[in-house]
Amino acid sequence: MDSLSKTEFVSVCVRDPRLHKDDLWHTHVDYEICLHTNSMCFRKKTSCVRRRYSEFVWLRHCLEQNALIIELPKLPPWNPFFSLRNTQQVSQRMKGLQEFLDGVLHTPLLLSDSRLHLFLQSDLSMAKIEKCALGKTRYTVAEAIQLSNRVYISRLEDKVSCDSDCESSSSSSGLGLSVDTPMRGSPLPFFESSDRDPELFSCHSTSTLIEP
Repeated sequence: MDSLSKTEFVSVCVRDPRLHKDDLWHTHVDYEICLHTNSMCFRKKTSCVRRRYSEFVWLRHCLEQNALIIELPKLPPWNPFFSLRNTQQVSQRMKGLQEFLDGVLHTPLLLSDSRLHLFLQSDLSMAKIEKCALGKTRYTVAEAIQLSNRVYISRLEDKVSCDSDCESSSSSSGLGLSVDTPMRGSPLPFFESSDRDPELFSCHSTSTLIEP
């Protein structure tokens, strides 16, 4: 029992798809990623963030740059006709996204990438994740993860009217994206759904044991 209790694990769950309106014509869907772990690799032992499919694509591209000799797990294919009304499509998408994260978290080499940690445990936009990982923000990676909220980061950014971390008002939102606040980005032709199947919002979590 003692050896079992000391075993490091990472449990990840992709759930709760939600639709957001970007403007009159465009919408997008994002998902809640909940992570629970006792691993020393992670600064936070529990966290929940929301990410959209295009951000998963961005993450995979980033990981490919640092893992040329590793075959990364695949993402579910992009579907231009994806709709929350189609429960099978939603279930397959969430399952595919979770399998991708399971594969990534089961690869120790990838756990050293700070962009992965910021993706999983902060609300930073993709642009700010890149800058933070390169040390070009007024907050460190640890601060962005541990103290991730709009007020804290805004205070750091407001110290200088315009520095290397400034973004235009038309860019993707930074920290503190609320559940009902649309996030600007490349428009994806999703369809709005009023049919919310309770089964879609259950957590299909899996645990990944980390090899010592």
